[in-house]
Amino acid sequence: MGTRTAHRASSSSSSFSSSKQHWMYDVFLSFRGEDTRNSFTGHLYMALREAGINAFFDNNELSRGEYITAKLVTAIQGSRISVVIFSRRYAESSRCLDELVKIMDCRTTLGQTVMPIFYDIDPSDVREQRGSFAQAFEKHEENLLGRDNKVVRWRAALIEAANLSGWDLRNTADGYEAKFIREIIEGITRWLLMNETISSVVDYAVGLNSRVQDLSNYLDVGSDDVRIVGILGMGGTGKTTLARAIYNQFYHSFEGKSLLLNVRETAKKPNGLKRMQEQILSDILKPTKIGRVDINVLKTRLRCRRVLIIIDDVDHKDQLNALATNRDSFGPGSRIIITTRDKHLLELFQVDKIYHAQEMNEEEGLELFSWHAFKNNRPNAGYFKLSKCVVAYCGGLPLALEVLGSFLFRRSTREWKSTLDKLRKIPAGDVQKQLKISFDGLSDGKERDIFLDISCFFIGMNRNYVTQILDGCGFFPEIGLSVLIERCLITVSEENKLMMHDLLRDMGREIVYEESLNDPRNCSRLWHSEDVTDVLKTESGTEEIQGVTLNLLRSEKATFSTHAFTNMKKLRLLKLNYVELTGEYKYLSRKLRWLCWHGFPLKIIPNDFDQQNLVAMDLRYSNLRHVWKDSEQLLEKLKILNLSHSYHLLESPNFSKLPNLETLILKGCKSLSKVHQSIGHLERLASVNFKDCRVLKDLPRSFYKSKSIETLILVGCWEFENLAEDLGDMVSLTTILADNTAIRKIPSSIVRLKNLKYLSLCSLRWRSPFNCLPCPFWSLQLPRPYRKSNNLFPPSLRGLYSLRELHLRSCYLFHDAPTDLESLKSLEELDLGCNSFHCPPYFSGLSKLEHLSLDNCNLTDEEIDSMNLGSLPSLLFLNLEGNSFCCLPDLSSLSKLDCLMLNDCTNLHEMPKLPTSLTQMEANYCTALQTMPDFSKMTNVDTLHLSHSHKLIEFPGLDTALDSMRLIRMEGCTNISSTVKKNLLQVLSILNIYAYMHKHFILLHHKVN
Repeated sequence: MGTRTAHRASSSSSSFSSSKQHWMYDVFLSFRGEDTRNSFTGHLYMALREAGINAFFDNNELSRGEYITAKLVTAIQGSRISVVIFSRRYAESSRCLDELVKIMDCRTTLGQTVMPIFYDIDPSDVREQRGSFAQAFEKHEENLLGRDNKVVRWRAALIEAANLSGWDLRNTADGYEAKFIREIIEGITRWLLMNETISSVVDYAVGLNSRVQDLSNYLDVGSDDVRIVGILGMGGTGKTTLARAIYNQFYHSFEGKSLLLNVRETAKKPNGLKRMQEQILSDILKPTKIGRVDINVLKTRLRCRRVLIIIDDVDHKDQLNALATNRDSFGPGSRIIITTRDKHLLELFQVDKIYHAQEMNEEEGLELFSWHAFKNNRPNAGYFKLSKCVVAYCGGLPLALEVLGSFLFRRSTREWKSTLDKLRKIPAGDVQKQLKISFDGLSDGKERDIFLDISCFFIGMNRNYVTQILDGCGFFPEIGLSVLIERCLITVSEENKLMMHDLLRDMGREIVYEESLNDPRNCSRLWHSEDVTDVLKTESGTEEIQGVTLNLLRSEKATFSTHAFTNMKKLRLLKLNYVELTGEYKYLSRKLRWLCWHGFPLKIIPNDFDQQNLVAMDLRYSNLRHVWKDSEQLLEKLKILNLSHSYHLLESPNFSKLPNLETLILKGCKSLSKVHQSIGHLERLASVNFKDCRVLKDLPRSFYKSKSIETLILVGCWEFENLAEDLGDMVSLTTILADNTAIRKIPSSIVRLKNLKYLSLCSLRWRSPFNCLPCPFWSLQLPRPYRKSNNLFPPSLRGLYSLRELHLRSCYLFHDAPTDLESLKSLEELDLGCNSFHCPPYFSGLSKLEHLSLDNCNLTDEEIDSMNLGSLPSLLFLNLEGNSFCCLPDLSSLSKLDCLMLNDCTNLHEMPKLPTSLTQMEANYCTALQTMPDFSKMTNVDTLHLSHSHKLIEFPGLDTALDSMRLIRMEGCTNISSTVKKNLLQVLSILNIYAYMHKHFILLHHKVN
């Protein structure tokens, strides 16, 4: 497939030139047949062939007359290099001399390269026509009386050719012809390698050069290890194109090479694998007699050779076992490149590196599309917006850009618009056929069901959430999702969301339509709003339907009868956002595993809602006041209950009917005041989210008996005051997030939470002595004797050995800041900003701490010195903004510090030596700062902000540091010295060059003259 796709690369793509020369041959051999045909030139020709160089050799194929024929002229014009072999009797042949004149003309007009070889004659004899050449020209002048112009052209051609760089047998390789030929082959190979155009692989090589460079870094051609590299990507991303480009770039550097394209299809043919084994041996060993071929022969015959082998489009381990063997099968320096859509195959074969072939970005996609649609690198006038729409549809897939671009070539804007309308409903056929190969390669029906479910319903949803639903469907999603990821059919984002290329999504949905003969009533899955609306209105649903989604906006409410679901006996997945159903709920399928119904209209779930197989119920933004009342329903399989933003919900459900609940989400239920005591009896409950439940004051005592809860979120529970002393019994807790609550005291039992990793208690809402709502900074305005502690923490935190993150911003920590922070050996991130300490914390012993925030803590010189900041060996980020100290402590020992924040330190006037590891520093509005520390060794600094530090005068070492900087901002620094001005002006003089080469390089200054 990839052989037919144009390729992608990074934004530094090189565009295709439509006027490129198409060469028939790499080398044209010009020689006098009687002298060297069956000796030197014959041997040279065979060596060229074995090196994979396409050479033209006139072996009695053309007439031997005295005049060069049209076919011979065509061969000369179609060759990249002409190699002229000057022998002793070369000049006796008028035909050879005519060939030479034509060759030198092509050098001038076509840019052809000419390489002379002086076989058994001195170059000066050729250049000056001496010796045998003088004798030959005497005869020519006698025979060509009156035709002196021809002789003049011959002489001029000889002089020009003899002055070119070439090879002289007498002065090369001690006269040994075999070594001489080897040096010629190496020289021609080097030339071809340097002048190889990647664009020869495809018609429009948009960005291919940089992709080849990226992959070249993985290959490291020239090192002696045997390296196997995989190129992985979904169909249509140009994996084959990239592999072929690499082959063209490097094949000259190997003793043997083989390019096996379309292995997947070839392996299906009779004896397909054996034929490919034979091809590898034939390509590498050339005419050598091979005999019997099997895997052992491959290993034996290739073990001592440095080879380059491309194995393209592999889809089964048997193919790799038969063709790629293993590292011991090839000689030192060998490189094996495998392209596939299946990551698991590459991992199974233990490749050294996996290169991911990514889609094109918008700029690259538009250029590639334009080459196919307009034969230009940009859209024609009047087509720009339409072109961007097509490129957006293609989603950076080279194959789709090529197919659609070619289809739309020379069509009117009306036809373009019609095509776009069609694509929104019916995907492009040629593209879908290629993409469907990956789907057809799935050997398991469950994996196919998972793919179709995701393409129709679950794109963009959390992987864990979808896994639980699919597991309830009996699809074994843990292995199934892994297979789909390995086959490049789905991806997982950094946020753990399932993602899919738009064209793969469309391909999956088209499969569903095709299976039902395009009749929505018989589709296994319904997602198109028009189809769903029609089926529900006409109550024409059938037993084939497994999933339905109708995702309306709040303003688009629609009403249907529950009777419409009567025949949907296999319905597993149902999404009805902002839909109203009238009638009895008993008509809903008992096989439902997922119910997503945002805007659920009822105040209470009716008693005939009997869904014993339901795994996940999502009723966000519902009108529920109570979940259900006096119901005997047992939702035994329910694992996820999400009632978020049910603003009228007064109390949680009775959990005794939900024995296997694992995730409870009641976020934004602002009327929720009571949590049922049965929550403490849920033995599998792992995550509880009460975020923004503003009137919730506490949790039942039974809650703290849970041995399974791992995550507790209370952020934004304004009225929540007390965590029970039994908190320490919740042995599984790893996360407590309680920002913006009214918690006054952390129970001392918290130190028993050996698994606690994340604790956040920022912006606590306890009341001030003046009975007003707190402001994060009000306490900082009081004189220290009047600041009162809230005794938030127990005397010691010793025991929280797993704690990684502790966030205590704006907690009014005056006297009771944790005094034994050094006991938190696993701490990586600590935020104590916006507090004011009577006894500042001491940080010695926090060997793993990477991020520390102490901003706006009103720290003095004594206090910041006492903290011993220099004893944090792993610190990467330090925020000291808005403090009162005058002198920054010595931080030079922080060898890993990457970012230092000093903004608004208005008393700061002195900085000692800084760590040379810094890449970013901000010291804006440091209005007392006059002298910067010596920056001559600060060669890693990338970004420096010093704006509005208006007293700044001296900046030693700036000229050295500027070489590595990408961004420096110094607005309002009006008093800098003449030396600093000079350094800045030197940068300003090349600002335009940097702005062109590095778009993010900016120098902002104020009155530097």
